[in-house]
Amino acid sequence: MAECSKRFFNIDFTDEEIKIAKETGKLLSMEIEFSTKCDFKCPYCYAKDNTFWDKELELNQIEDVIIQAKDLGARKIVVLGGEPLVYPHILEVLSFIHELGLEIEMFTNGSQINEVVANTLFDLGVNVVLKMNSFKKEIQDTLTGIQGSHIKIKEAIENIQKAGYPAKNKHMAVSTIICQQNIGELVDMWVWLRDRNILPYFEMMTPQGEFKNHKWLEVDSLELEKLFNEISKIDKEKYGNTWNVQPPLVGNKCFRHFYSCFVNASGDVMPCVGVTIPIGNIKKKKLKEILDTSEVIEDLKNYKELIKGPCRSCSNLDNCYGCRGSAYQLTGDYLASDPLCWKNHDKQSEIIKLPISVEHIIPQKSPMRVIDKLLNVYDRRAEALVCISENMMFVDKNGNLNSAVYLEMIAQTIAAHNCFKNIGNPNFEIEGFLLGAKNLKIFGKASVGDTLLINIEKKARYGDFAIVEGTVSKDNKILAKGEVKIWHNENVKEGRLTLIQ
Repeated sequence: MAECSKRFFNIDFTDEEIKIAKETGKLLSMEIEFSTKCDFKCPYCYAKDNTFWDKELELNQIEDVIIQAKDLGARKIVVLGGEPLVYPHILEVLSFIHELGLEIEMFTNGSQINEVVANTLFDLGVNVVLKMNSFKKEIQDTLTGIQGSHIKIKEAIENIQKAGYPAKNKHMAVSTIICQQNIGELVDMWVWLRDRNILPYFEMMTPQGEFKNHKWLEVDSLELEKLFNEISKIDKEKYGNTWNVQPPLVGNKCFRHFYSCFVNASGDVMPCVGVTIPIGNIKKKKLKEILDTSEVIEDLKNYKELIKGPCRSCSNLDNCYGCRGSAYQLTGDYLASDPLCWKNHDKQSEIIKLPISVEHIIPQKSPMRVIDKLLNVYDRRAEALVCISENMMFVDKNGNLNSAVYLEMIAQTIAAHNCFKNIGNPNFEIEGFLLGAKNLKIFGKASVGDTLLINIEKKARYGDFAIVEGTVSKDNKILAKGEVKIWHNENVKEGRLTLIQ
């Protein structure tokens, strides 16, 4: 019991190991899905429309990125899905990971785990995480979308235990989402798991995928706080485990962006399954290059300087940044305060959400301000919007917009992106200059009443200088396109040159 509990509460890696990984850009683990195919229909599944099966990774591409992760320092591969055990090459890939000497952790609904499969997983040293959400037949089946799933999970647990789990260096865990249907039985379930040396992995749901269509699953944040505290008390008194009560994991904390990443079945690399911002694709670039050039990853590592809203003043900021996935899914901003944290229950109005008016976040004021809203922020990219009004100083007497202003729209979108990212950062001052333009091409005109979409993408940066490509579009047709060189006071390592192809 003591060994299993210690392992779980240290999240497999020490604070020092995580600190070194964060500072050096190394990995300690990598999460990966081989396919999104699944034989269950869980109403909370994150993977809805996550990929197209005909674009999924080839076996050699999966093996190659695992090798790349190992070369970056990863010691553990976390296998997600879909349902991993319906992937046709699953045992081949697990054997490959095992032969590389890497730890394997696999999340599975258990539907395919007969005695033979259980023994094979044990022989390969796979740490098995079974998805079980309730002891009750009706609730378990409802939360899988499949009748009879309660029988399958029961059989899976029995087969896994018969194979020898849990054992030294081969742990067995149960992954459970917290929802309105099962919250009343989770304290008893925690005790049941602990008494059997099964690691409990209870987590709040991230509002994405299927969950967005099934709001009946939602739990009020104050109910969540009560549950976390109840389990904390029992875990301390009965099992000697002491931990901070904080979202999104019961008895655990999430700083995965310091040392891990997620590769989906199409090859897109993302910070995690909740922060669904592709930062690159392994079919086009090496994993190291993708991680090294990602500003999202860099920002998440520097969250204490950049996090916005009430989370910034939280007394637990050194040990928690809430759920970045929930923050991103609910606000469009991976640096927003977590709206689902109970500490923010009565502070929702203080949490900034996209889209946002740029009126108070960029230095340009009317009539020089030529964009209205910042719509979306991605990795090195952003989108803004403007509706051309007759009061705009760049509109002539016939209601036509002067084409020269397209360049200024691109520049102000760059400023909006940078200023938005640094809202609340006490070390940030609004400074920036447009140093020049290159290859500016005009393809069309705009006039009063038109709504224009401005896209910018940072192509390279050196210190505080950056080269940014921008487009201005109307009705999905590009009106202008060009490349600008800008300077702004971005906090990056001096002398760092990042080129993005």
